[in-house]
Amino acid sequence: MKTRSLIFIALAGVLWGTSGIFSYLLTPFGFTPVQMTAMRGGVSMVVMLIYILITNPKLLKVPKKEILLLIGSGTSQFLASYTYFASMKASSVSTAVILMYTAPVFVLIYSVLFLGEKLNAVKTITIFLMIVGCALVSGIVGGIEFSLLGVLFGMASGITYSAYNILTKILTLHKVNAVTVTSYNFVIVGIIGIAVSNPLEMVSITAQEPVSIVLLIIGIGVVTCVLPYLFYTLGLRDIPAGTATAMGIIEPLSATLFSVAFLGESLTLPLVVGMILILSSVFVLARQK
Repeated sequence: MKTRSLIFIALAGVLWGTSGIFSYLLTPFGFTPVQMTAMRGGVSMVVMLIYILITNPKLLKVPKKEILLLIGSGTSQFLASYTYFASMKASSVSTAVILMYTAPVFVLIYSVLFLGEKLNAVKTITIFLMIVGCALVSGIVGGIEFSLLGVLFGMASGITYSAYNILTKILTLHKVNAVTVTSYNFVIVGIIGIAVSNPLEMVSITAQEPVSIVLLIIGIGVVTCVLPYLFYTLGLRDIPAGTATAMGIIEPLSATLFSVAFLGESLTLPLVVGMILILSSVFVLARQK
């Protein structure tokens, strides 16, 4: 049972890591990062709502006092997804995914500043490793190509993703069902995406090659969002959350390998060292928790 759960967590990481491939395939058609975020959220919203209506419609009920937290959580997820795709477009898949993985360190910084968590030697070292790793991955140090816009979007994805994690954690501590939280997050992402993504333009673009584009749209929602969340949730049943979080480093590793194998990105020494430093800091934090 535990082995199967570990496989589920690993599968979730690999599937999350395919986001760069779908972004790479959709961008030439003219889709923007906002529109790709809308696709991802819209498809996920439809799939999750159908699932809940079939299995347990009561999961759609939430206390009124939690609505603002749900809106904040869903909005944070939308911003994290948008800035993630925007960072890919402005820099590279590998840079974007590694910078997004600074999120746990931002959670740590927030916890120290506002929640009274103590800053010990291990946590100080993880923050230092993240800073050095970001300098290498971004290209500020190491002589590789540097995109300020890509780095800013990448760091923003880490910050907004950490906000999503914090708000989601608060909701689960308030005894809101995890499936309910996830579903409403997708609903909010889908609504915001549709509101700001110019749907008529998306329809016009899709009409160019409807079969290929529709399959990619379904894929970006199901493959990079619904399935990995499902596998991750199943995996959490039999293994500790800290172990699952530590195994989350499979996602950036997969994304980086995919970008090199299929997208023609180069794997430079500064990028590799920076990636190791950032993921090491995340791994240490996860194991501590």
